[in-house]
Amino acid sequence: MTEGANPFESLQSQIDEAATHLEVGDDVIERLKHPERVLETNLTVELDDGSFERFKAFRSQFNGDRGPYKGGIRYHPQVSRDEVKALSGWMVYKCATAGIPYGGGKGGIIIDPDEYSEAELERVTRAFATELRPMIGEDRDIPAPDVNTGQREMNWIKDTYETLENTTEPGVITGKNIASGGSEGRVEATGRSTVLAAREAFDYLGKDLEGATVAVQGYGNAGWIAAKLIDRMGATVVAVSDSNGGVYNDSGLDPVAARDHKNETGSVVGFGESEEELTNDEVLTLDVDLLIPAALENAIDADLADDVRADVISEAANGPLTPKADAILEDKDVFVIPDILANAGGVTVSYFEWVQNRQRFYWTEEKVNSELEEIIVDAFDALVETLEEYNLENPRIAAYVVAIQRVADSFEEAGTFP
Repeated sequence: MTEGANPFESLQSQIDEAATHLEVGDDVIERLKHPERVLETNLTVELDDGSFERFKAFRSQFNGDRGPYKGGIRYHPQVSRDEVKALSGWMVYKCATAGIPYGGGKGGIIIDPDEYSEAELERVTRAFATELRPMIGEDRDIPAPDVNTGQREMNWIKDTYETLENTTEPGVITGKNIASGGSEGRVEATGRSTVLAAREAFDYLGKDLEGATVAVQGYGNAGWIAAKLIDRMGATVVAVSDSNGGVYNDSGLDPVAARDHKNETGSVVGFGESEEELTNDEVLTLDVDLLIPAALENAIDADLADDVRADVISEAANGPLTPKADAILEDKDVFVIPDILANAGGVTVSYFEWVQNRQRFYWTEEKVNSELEEIIVDAFDALVETLEEYNLENPRIAAYVVAIQRVADSFEEAGTFP
């Protein structure tokens, strides 16, 4: 990857392209291209050695026309204001594509969590939760995990909020562990929706998933779960990678064993079943039936897209293709299942968690997975109907046509408050 596309500009170009197929006013489209508000804050936190360090943090609330703002919080050195704005916008259209009653938000802290102790990360998290306190709430804005955050951080945020508000409000955040009000099936949800969408795409295209070859770029939670589940569906995972590189075996790799190796060593590199070690770019350009990019945005730019040989791409990551790469892959007849559908499982099961928290009644994992499958299948069917009705070539544009129309309808039907 060489092209550093601005993710916020990528989002806006996707909205503009989809809008050409809709009878929605330019003034409304302009509104739907920008966040309603963005918090930028500096967290000053005491480290274990008694010194203080400043961390810049953000929370973008993009659009709340369809419900409370919803979106994860990531910890990463590359977090930026534009990245958070873009991710909050993608969340708006992801929720609308899935048909769940949320708007979109996103947050992040510029930090490399590997460089800090657990106690330091807890203090950073609680400092951020204190800053977020006036903005969040189960009817206002509901954060969730994202890159380098998980149940632990969500539990800290929940505890901070409830302590400061002197209340019990488990629905203020999702992605918690089960004992703190989390939902069964949440950990696997993003990877599960990625492969459910891929299954539907293979069926739509008349392809057989049994024996199909699969490469997974990015072996965090979403990537390895997707690899495990697609393997159980009968496909053959031939390559996986993480930030240190990738491994390949044309006869197939055991996804669970590869994950165990990464847990033990810190990387999939050196996994014993591999025949060859590859770079991430080489994993992305393998001749496979299905490619699952599951790392960060802009993984495939225009230069790399020329070399992509996969027939189907299911985007477990947010924004893994730049707009130029998307156009090239469209010309190459690669069927790209867009992120706002493929990885919508995370926010969908977060919605289920929120519903369960509100009701104080909890579901079985079987019910969660069944409800998730129904939503993803329905969303894919709506995408295909729009693709064919508007005679579109690009599934991403079809998904945005569906989503933008739903958000615009909510805005216009609500009327204008003075």
